[in-house]
Amino acid sequence: MSYCVNPACPSPENHDSAEQCVSCGSPLLLNGRYRSVKILGQGGFGATFAARNVALPGEPVCAIKQLRVASNSPNVIDRARKLFEREAATLGKIGNHPQVPSLLDYFEIGGQFYLVQEYVKGLTLKQEVKRYGVFDEFKVRAVLDETLELLKYFQTQSVIHRDIKPANVIRRSIDGRLVFIDFGAVKDEVSHTAMLSDDDQAPNTSFAIGTPGFAPPEQMAMHPVFSSDIYALAATCLYLLSGKSPRRLGYDPLTGAITWRDRITVSENLAYVLDKMLQPLLSQRYQSPDQVLADLHYQPSEAQLRDTSVPMQPQKMQEQTYLEAEDGVTQWGAHEPEETALGPSETELNPSETEFVPSEEQWRTHLSNSDPLDATGLADTRLHRQSPRRSRSAFAKAGKNRGDRSQSNPTQLSGNSMARGRLTLAILKRDYFKGRRDFANCNLSGADLQELNLEGVNFNESKLVKTNLRGANLHKADLSQTGMNHANLRDADLSDAFMSYCNLGGADLRGADLTNAYLTYANLTNANLCGANLSNAKVTQEQLTAAKTNWRTILPDGKRGLFS
Repeated sequence: MSYCVNPACPSPENHDSAEQCVSCGSPLLLNGRYRSVKILGQGGFGATFAARNVALPGEPVCAIKQLRVASNSPNVIDRARKLFEREAATLGKIGNHPQVPSLLDYFEIGGQFYLVQEYVKGLTLKQEVKRYGVFDEFKVRAVLDETLELLKYFQTQSVIHRDIKPANVIRRSIDGRLVFIDFGAVKDEVSHTAMLSDDDQAPNTSFAIGTPGFAPPEQMAMHPVFSSDIYALAATCLYLLSGKSPRRLGYDPLTGAITWRDRITVSENLAYVLDKMLQPLLSQRYQSPDQVLADLHYQPSEAQLRDTSVPMQPQKMQEQTYLEAEDGVTQWGAHEPEETALGPSETELNPSETEFVPSEEQWRTHLSNSDPLDATGLADTRLHRQSPRRSRSAFAKAGKNRGDRSQSNPTQLSGNSMARGRLTLAILKRDYFKGRRDFANCNLSGADLQELNLEGVNFNESKLVKTNLRGANLHKADLSQTGMNHANLRDADLSDAFMSYCNLGGADLRGADLTNAYLTYANLTNANLCGANLSNAKVTQEQLTAAKTNWRTILPDGKRGLFS
């Protein structure tokens, strides 16, 4: 199909071989080489299309952003042209980063301006929330770690994105890395000593000022700075945690800060970091990504930890919530945050015993089979991290204040549940029975967990190599980035399990129930899926080809088949 890019076209869809639009007569080949095939998105200032470059062998797919000028005034068009050329120069400068789409071409046709960029295949963070449910804290921390590194790169290039939001961050399908898209709002001149005059700045602010709810006050006032992107990134995290546009969470009438704490439950460390990222006043906000990362990964001393502990507010979100678009319009139906396709929300426990904050390197290692932290490390690392500028006692006081609004967590463990050694089967059974679900980064390789009920357990980034889980109930378990090579999962219930990047190489999954399981990027090489039920599972043909299947294997489309 060929898609007409004329904004006024009443029927833009055309036959693939058409040279001109049958509805409006506009040429369908842009700049003599680009044939638009579908629209990817549109807004008040333009639209983005997927297109094929017919001048190159194989006709590779690219993304074309069209900047529409709603005026015929020569002065307005000239200003738009200057903005367009500046943005093209900026994109060309930053596009050599592997997590930024490369600029391939740019041109002007009939007063319409076009940027041609590398096409990034994958889901946006907004689409992930709509499809799989809200993120838990573990996944939000992973997003922060990766995107803050990108913001550091932007600062070295003197670039402000100015439109960071869930719809503008894509998880690239080929490698799972996060990619920033839609730099149509970038501003590459940030020096206070070189501010443009009001007239010169008109084109800059006339075309893009960010998205309400995600853009900070100074950006809405048309004076963005580096830390404006830090604010927008934190607002994006609020959306990932709640499924709501930040402006729907409410604002403090005195300070203008977003009032989100009574609606989203996270550790005190992450809450403090998000609050500081979201400060309306520039002087109180983080000024650089390095400052955010330092507080996000702050390790309190053992003396501080013995001094006090901070209770966390229990999850109280039984009421219906709705996933909303950035403009506040409801996009999805009722959602139970306790049970999502990304894994159930974790039972809130004493943070000094169970809250795990992995290192920067661990966050970024998707397919690593190296030994994760066992109980020896957990005793010292499952802790809150606070800013050095805020004392541990201050956090304790904040926790007590929140505790006045709700009762203490009934599932808090007494004593150190992980003891001082390796996580044992007895501890796992005891703590799971008491309500604990978070066993992330544990080492249970070779353990006998046959027929255990572990529904909703979080084994994220754990090591379960050669573990016997035959007949175990792992319904809605989080097994993402878990090493399960050669594990015995025969007849196990893995329905609705989140297994992205899970290493299942050589695992025995005969007769396992994998209905609705999320297996994107999971390693299934030599995994035995004979007789397994993969109905509606998220898995590719290539993954199934690498595994062992037979005529009894139920494929994602509900049919039985034979791949090997």
